[in-house]
Amino acid sequence: MSHVFALPGFDLDAFVAATLAEDLGDEGDVTSAAVIPADAMFAGVMDSRDAITVAGLPIAEAFFRALDPEVEIERLVEDGDRVVPGTDLMRLRGRARALLTAERPALNTVQHLSGIATMTRAYVDAIAGTGATLLDTRKTLPGLRRLEKYATRMGGATNHRMGLWDAAMIKDNHEVDRIAQIEPALAAGATHLLLDNMGLATLREAVALVAGRVPTEASGGVRLDTIRAIAATGVTYVSAGRLTQSAPAADIGVDFLQG
Repeated sequence: MSHVFALPGFDLDAFVAATLAEDLGDEGDVTSAAVIPADAMFAGVMDSRDAITVAGLPIAEAFFRALDPEVEIERLVEDGDRVVPGTDLMRLRGRARALLTAERPALNTVQHLSGIATMTRAYVDAIAGTGATLLDTRKTLPGLRRLEKYATRMGGATNHRMGLWDAAMIKDNHEVDRIAQIEPALAAGATHLLLDNMGLATLREAVALVAGRVPTEASGGVRLDTIRAIAATGVTYVSAGRLTQSAPAADIGVDFLQG
């Protein structure tokens, strides 16, 4: 499976195995076993009902291949693509029991990651032309950080702080919420200023005071309706926890036909 999708720090095989074990328990898919003949074959198509930015298709493929190594899969789009409602994302044909069992975890993953990518793309589009870069945060579901941050990249954001080990917030990345703190922070050797919950006028003043000596990052109160004005203050970065904390799942389904 691992040849399908390689992400540093993420074990695809272990993720797929653990997710399937959670769903199957000790008894397996009792419904499929009871009503679907063991030799039955299904063909199916995964499609999006909404306009989305796609993320997670290689992981969905890994779920299907884990239960049917001989499944035939044709990816019709790639992660990071923007698609219109009604777009077919993937065609597959294989053993019916396996495909039905893998369907839910595969869909859960693609719906969640595509939801993040779609929301992220909207935020990226909103700040186009300002010169600011959108960053994600550590506000991720436990155990899913690598995947969720992958999804923000598919939506056009830049990953920031994969974990507490990634940067020292006091020594190297100094957080300030008042103008008076800026010069002391720079004098102390800060290499990146996090401007936390500042109003637009204060952000503009802070950017002018820093005068390009270090990158500046605005955080707090970042929503789709506020992000462009925040980015337009001249900050280097805008970080938004909502990308991973509040993105709704994309409306994606799989339709199967026997054959």
